[in-house]
Amino acid sequence: MKNILLTSLLVVANTMAGDWPQYRGANLDGSTMEKITQQWPQDGPRVVWKADLGPSFGSFAVSGGSAFCFIQRKVDGEDREVAIALDAVTGKESWAVTLGKATFDRQGGDGPRSTPTVDDGRVYLLGAYQILTCLDAKSGKQLWQHDLVKEFDGRVIKWNNAASPLLDGKLIFVNAGGAGQAMIAFDKVTGNVVWKGQDDMPTHATPTLATIHGVRQVIFLTQTGLASLAPEDGRVLWRHPYKFQTSTASSPVVSGDIVYCSAAYNVGAGAVRVVKDGAAFSAAELWRKQGELMNHWTTPVCKDGYLYGIYGTGKTAGAPLKCIEIATGKEMWSRDGFGGGGATVLVGGNVLVQCDRGPIVLVEASPKEYHELTRCQPFGGQCWTMPVVSSGKIFARNTVQGVCLDVAPAN
Repeated sequence: MKNILLTSLLVVANTMAGDWPQYRGANLDGSTMEKITQQWPQDGPRVVWKADLGPSFGSFAVSGGSAFCFIQRKVDGEDREVAIALDAVTGKESWAVTLGKATFDRQGGDGPRSTPTVDDGRVYLLGAYQILTCLDAKSGKQLWQHDLVKEFDGRVIKWNNAASPLLDGKLIFVNAGGAGQAMIAFDKVTGNVVWKGQDDMPTHATPTLATIHGVRQVIFLTQTGLASLAPEDGRVLWRHPYKFQTSTASSPVVSGDIVYCSAAYNVGAGAVRVVKDGAAFSAAELWRKQGELMNHWTTPVCKDGYLYGIYGTGKTAGAPLKCIEIATGKEMWSRDGFGGGGATVLVGGNVLVQCDRGPIVLVEASPKEYHELTRCQPFGGQCWTMPVVSSGKIFARNTVQGVCLDVAPAN
């Protein structure tokens, strides 16, 4: 009986200390049920490690005791995209693999824009110039690679690719943008094409996976709008027009049968309700706010029908954190001072916010009012990335540096 109880406790402990294996986490919605301490010392949580990484707008993926990120680094005197693996406990670099050519952008910054995806001993990376690579997670050895531009007539849009590869089950999903082969699903082990189709030009937004009316679907925010496809074969389940003007990197957010999306540069936000009639799906607009509620580089999180996100462009100093009712677009509260380039995740039912100039803030996820629980500032500089939580630690970064903070609750 004692052995059975001990095994059960270990299983629970391992589940609670879950990995953050890809953009928006294991749950694919920016959430984890892992608990962290809600009160931090005045000088912030204990710094487990801090490391100089190199230019990047991508976040960490943490899995199997390693933290993976995609950076820019000089290799033989030349700037290149480089995938790196760090020991999650010490921050020591385990391996580094040179991949694509470097990205330079005077307006935003240099380096890769996407986040690695980790699964079953493999790491997947989608570069700024649409090169998809699979590496062995332990050694960094290349297992397979596709140049989406050369092989699938893919498109490199302005500011280059910022979408991360999305994994579900046995498949990796991307939007390459090629005519008749824009959306592609690859076998995660072999790299073989499982299906391809559609003509949609990509945005910088990573697609979203969700189950709506009992049906699993992968939802892309493209330059023409929302497109929901069946993951197993690429069939279009439903579409909704939502043209963007310049740039969006905010992924669609799903709450029940409601899908929310937003874009900057005076596009604004809106939501649709997805309806299923027999085997047929359709999407009807619930609300639309032109030029309002603009998410730029950040994707809101949703809890109990309420969105928590940073609203404003990446250059908006002091942009607010807002709570928005997803079904109506009604603003419940707003608090200035977060900056347009930060990001939010849900941790143990609270909102963890990375402000775009360094502060990390823990806020109660309640539509009643803004209630700040605690905050710290582990670094300054430009922070246009998502903080992630794994095994009682926050992994966060600015454009050149990474930090690991101990926020495990006391026993």
